[in-house]
Amino acid sequence: MSPGWFYLAAMIAAYGVANLLQSMAAARTTVHHTFDPQLLVRLACHRTYLLGVLCQVLGFVLAFVARRDLPLFLVQASVAAGLGVTALLGVLLLKWTLPVAEVALLVLLLGGITALVLSAQPAHSRQLGPAGVVGLAVTVAVIALLGFFAVRLHGALGSVTLGSLAGIAFSAAAIAARPLAAEESVGGYFSNPLLYLLVAHSIVGQLLLGLAMQRGSTTAAVAAMDAAGAVPAAIVGLLLLGDRIHPGREWLAAVGFVVTLGAVIAMTRYAEPQHHHATARTAAGRRPDGARLHPAGR
Repeated sequence: MSPGWFYLAAMIAAYGVANLLQSMAAARTTVHHTFDPQLLVRLACHRTYLLGVLCQVLGFVLAFVARRDLPLFLVQASVAAGLGVTALLGVLLLKWTLPVAEVALLVLLLGGITALVLSAQPAHSRQLGPAGVVGLAVTVAVIALLGFFAVRLHGALGSVTLGSLAGIAFSAAAIAARPLAAEESVGGYFSNPLLYLLVAHSIVGQLLLGLAMQRGSTTAAVAAMDAAGAVPAAIVGLLLLGDRIHPGREWLAAVGFVVTLGAVIAMTRYAEPQHHHATARTAAGRRPDGARLHPAGR
């Protein structure tokens, strides 16, 4: 059995804890309405956020190692399984209340991930050509530009939009990481431009995720991130990087991917806010848009 499976399971747990801790810190930080990297500095003042980043770095390292053998469509989709860990911890530790629809979607998500695990075939990656490297460099600039305008969006729309951009950035980082993981020497790592593209995409994605979490629902922000990040990585992995599916199980992979993606996308619709900033409240206990504040997480 490939050790990648063990790294994959540990990655899911690490990302689940990271989502929860970063959400708690984002809820305690003044809402930003500009694409300002200073947000990361302010968040870093919270020990909770730093611990969350540490867990995310651990998850990133575990995912990096898992991608050495496992296909991108499995690893990226499995990142979404961290939502289940986040939701469970939120209910147990922070007294979150999850609507029935959200619980059902988490169960559906688990089923989709299971199908992907059963269909994936471990294999080493092919290298990404010069055109792919240039494409990743252009992509990070485009994502940053879109993020500059997307920060003007508020509420659920802002969470979903910024979370989706974060997902695309992390997806590009995963695409860079898959062939980079095949390097066999330290010099090879540091001389490979994919390393620096991976870091650039990760920083942009981290900033966008922090902005998304400030706008309401952690589940919606992370679900949008996972949904937007799964598709590009899966396509590039299968077409360019040599990702494999067990012969005869293509249908299972397709069903698993569609179910996983559908569950994650649906979460962006049905997820409810778990926290609200004091600046968004009024004396009447309503948000500026007139909607009632959700009591969970107060």
